[in-house]
Amino acid sequence: MQLLRAKIKVALGCCLAALMSAGQGARAGESGLNVIVVVNQNSANSLQLGNDYCERRGVPPQNLLRMSNWTGGSINWAQSDFESYLLNPLLAMISSRGLTNQAQIVVLSMDIPYRVYNGDSDNGTTSALFYGFKTNTAAPPGLPDTCSLPEDSTNSYAYSEWPFALAEPETAGTNAFLAVMLTDTNLAQAESTLERGVASDSTFPPETVYLEKTSDTARNVRFILFDNAIQECRARGDDDVIRIDSDSTAWTNALGLDTGLAGFSLPTNSYVPGAVADSLTSLGGYILEDAGQTPLLAFLEAGASGSYGTVVEPCNYTYKFPDPMVYFYQNRGFCLAEAYYQSLPNPYQGLMGGEPLSAPFARPGSAEWISPASGSLLTGSVACALSFSAAETNLPLAQVDLFVDGSFVQTLTNLPPTAGNIFSATINGVTATYTAANGDTLASAALGLASALTSQENATGVEADAVGDRLVLRSQNVAVLGSQISVRGGATIGSASALTSFAGAALPTFLDSTAYGYHVVEATNNPNVGDWLQMTFIKTNGAQVTVAVTNTQSGAGIDTFLQDLMNQINATPALQTADGANASDLLYNGGSAYIFLVNAASPGWPAAQIQTVFTGSADLGAMPAGGWTTDDNFVDLQPRAHVYISSGAVSLPVPFTLDTTRFADGFHELTAVAYEGTSVRTQTRVGQTLQFRNTSLSATFNALPPATNGNLLFSIVANATNIAQIELFSTGGLLAATNHQPVVELAAPVATLGTGLHPFYAVVTDSNGHEYQTPTVWEQVPVLQLSVIGAPRALSWASIAGRQYNIMAATNLLGGFQTVGTVLATNAQAQWTIPSSPGDAVFYRVSVIP
Repeated sequence: MQLLRAKIKVALGCCLAALMSAGQGARAGESGLNVIVVVNQNSANSLQLGNDYCERRGVPPQNLLRMSNWTGGSINWAQSDFESYLLNPLLAMISSRGLTNQAQIVVLSMDIPYRVYNGDSDNGTTSALFYGFKTNTAAPPGLPDTCSLPEDSTNSYAYSEWPFALAEPETAGTNAFLAVMLTDTNLAQAESTLERGVASDSTFPPETVYLEKTSDTARNVRFILFDNAIQECRARGDDDVIRIDSDSTAWTNALGLDTGLAGFSLPTNSYVPGAVADSLTSLGGYILEDAGQTPLLAFLEAGASGSYGTVVEPCNYTYKFPDPMVYFYQNRGFCLAEAYYQSLPNPYQGLMGGEPLSAPFARPGSAEWISPASGSLLTGSVACALSFSAAETNLPLAQVDLFVDGSFVQTLTNLPPTAGNIFSATINGVTATYTAANGDTLASAALGLASALTSQENATGVEADAVGDRLVLRSQNVAVLGSQISVRGGATIGSASALTSFAGAALPTFLDSTAYGYHVVEATNNPNVGDWLQMTFIKTNGAQVTVAVTNTQSGAGIDTFLQDLMNQINATPALQTADGANASDLLYNGGSAYIFLVNAASPGWPAAQIQTVFTGSADLGAMPAGGWTTDDNFVDLQPRAHVYISSGAVSLPVPFTLDTTRFADGFHELTAVAYEGTSVRTQTRVGQTLQFRNTSLSATFNALPPATNGNLLFSIVANATNIAQIELFSTGGLLAATNHQPVVELAAPVATLGTGLHPFYAVVTDSNGHEYQTPTVWEQVPVLQLSVIGAPRALSWASIAGRQYNIMAATNLLGGFQTVGTVLATNAQAQWTIPSSPGDAVFYRVSVIP
C-alpha cells in the first residue's frame, strides 16, 4: 500500500411462494420495491442468483434488467462499455417502466465486470453507478495519479444521516444508486451471502464489532477514527463496538471487523449474519485476480453480509475507505448499502460487495389491511382502510405509500413536523425550544433546536450540532463528568391542531468518553552528535517529569532519535501511573519530518489534561512549541449525548379511496408501505390481492405442459373477439405478445429466464383500449420433475422440509387445475398418494402454499 447463485399423465411444473408474500414485513429505508436487479444474460449463474434475489427479497418482476450481449469477462470494462451495456440501459429501463420514484438500490448479480477504466483512471463499477465515473487529477509528488483525490469524488451523502432519496450525492452526473455487487467465485457462495443477509433482518445481534489497530502502519491509519465511532455507538446505548491493538483476524461470530492488513486468513465462522467487515489495503477489490492481497470476498465467505475494497492502488487515504461510523449507522437501523455509503467520503475507486438490504437493527412496526378483504371484487371507487402501529413510541410512522403490482402509485398520508409544534431539549434543567415552521423537515427541525441550544451554551456548558435528524451534544466543561449532566428531549402540541413531532434523548445523562487523549508532536532534521530532544510532562496534580535523550551516533536519523525518546518516555516509572502518559505511532510526515503521539495513560477528558512541553537543539525542529495538553482529539474526549427528532404517529389509521378505473381490470397485488418517521425510514409493509371489474372484458390463464424444447407454455382465452393484443409478462418484463387473437398459446423461453422461481401473468387489451390482467401463476425453472412411484401409486417430487405443497389436478388442461390435496414436506422428497383413477387421464401439478 502506498502511503498518504400408465394412464397417469404428469404435467411438469411447480408453483412456489408468491412474490409479494415473500416481501411482506419490514425493511430498513429500502426494500425489494426499491431494488433493481441487473443480471448478465450470458451467465447462467448470474441469472439464477438474480432470480433468487428477486424471490428472497420480494423484488417486483419489472425491476429486473437483463444486460445483453456482454462477452468481455467479469473483471474490466471500459467506461464506454460500462455506459453502453449497463448505465444507459438501466436509466432507460427505469424511465420506461415508471420506476423513477422508487429505484434506489442496484444489485449487480455476479459475472459483471467490477472495474471501469478510462485511460489511467480506474473506478469500481458500484461506485461508478453510485455517483458517476471520476477521473484522476494530479497526485502529490512521487505518487501515481491514482493517489489523487478528485474534487468531484466527494460524496455529500456521507455522514448525512438523511434518507438517500433526499441526499443523493451532489457530484452525481445522472441518477445516483446505492449499488452493490452480489458475487463470488462460485454460485453457491454468492447464494450463501444472500441467505445470510436475508436471515440477518431485525435480529439485533449482540455480538462484538472489532476496530483493530494493526502493527501495519501503512494500513492501520483508520485508528484515528475509532474513538468517534465508539463514542457515537455508546451514546445510543451500544457498547459492542470496541477497539483493540492486534494483527489477529481469528475472531469468530463477530458482528464486524475494521482492520488494516494486506494478507490474512479468516475462520469460516468469523461473522454472524449482518456483519460488515473490511480491510484498508490497496487491492482488496481485486476479487477475481491474484493480487497477493486478501480480497473482500474473503470476508463474505467467512460469513459477513457486506465488505469493501479498492480496485486500484488508492494510497492510504482514510477518505477512500469506510469510516467505522458504518457500525453506528447500521445500529440505527439503516440497511447495509445505506450504512456503507454513508461511511465513505470518497468511494470512487472502491467496490462494494454483499447483500445490500441486510438490516439487523431495523425495527419494524405492525400492520393490518382492514378492508376490503382479500380477493374482493371491486368496481369504481372503493373505500379502503389500513392500520399501522409503530414498533416503539420513539419510532413513529410518518408516511404511507401505495404500490400496485410492485409499482409506486401514490402517497396516502404524510406527517412531517406540524407547524406550531414545539420541540425542546433540557440540559441540567435549562430548556431550549424550537417551534416547527411550515415546510420543516426532520433535518431543519433538528438544526433549529440545535441553534436554540447553542444560544444557551453559557448556561448549559454544552455545544449542540445537528446531524440529519439528531442532535449531537458535547460538554465543553472538562471539570464536569458526563454522569453529572442530565438530558431529555420532548415535544408539545404548541399552537398546532395536532402533535406529530417527537424528540427524545437516547440516554438520561451524558456519557463520559472511554477514549484516550493524545497530542501530536513533530521533529525535523537529522541530529548531529550532541543534539538533544526533551519532553517535560506536567501532571494534573502539578508534578513535573522530564525525559531527555542526547544523540551520540554520527549519521543517526531523526526517526531513530525520536524512537529513542519514545522508548525513554515509555520506560519512565513516574509516567506509568494512571495520571501519566506514553508515546506511540512514529510516522513519516514528509521531507525530514517525523511525528509521534503522546497519549494520556487513562481514558477520558480530565486525564488528558496532562501537559507536554517539547524542546530540542536549535538545529532540530521540535514542534509545537509551548505547553500542550494531550487532548488534540478533544472532540472524542468530551462527554456527549444524543437527542433524536422524529415525526408521525405511533398509531396510524389510513383510510383512503381507491379508484379502480385507473388500472386494468383483473387481479392486482396492492402493497401499502409505512415509513418510520426518522431518517432511517424503516419500512413496514402490508399487502392484499384484489380483483377489479369495470368492464366486461376477462380471460382465463393456465399453465400448460412444457414444450418439447423445455419452454413453458401458457394458454390465454379471452371472453371477447375484439382483442387487439395479448401480452405475457414475467421476470424482467414482457416475454411474448400476439395481436388480434382471442385464444392463444404463448411460450416463455427458459433460456432467457434462467433457473429460479418466476411469476407469469397476461394482459389482454381489446380494440376499445380496455385491459384485463390475469391472476399470477408461479413456475419454477427448470420445471419441477414429478414422478409416479410405488403401489399404491403416489406422486413424488424434490421438496424443502417445512414447506407446504398444494397438489392440483385437471382432466382438461384448458379448463384449469383444481386443488385436490395438501402435503407438508418433512424431508427433501415429498409424496402424495394418487386416488383411485376413474379411468380418464389426469394431469397433476404441484405448488407451494405461500
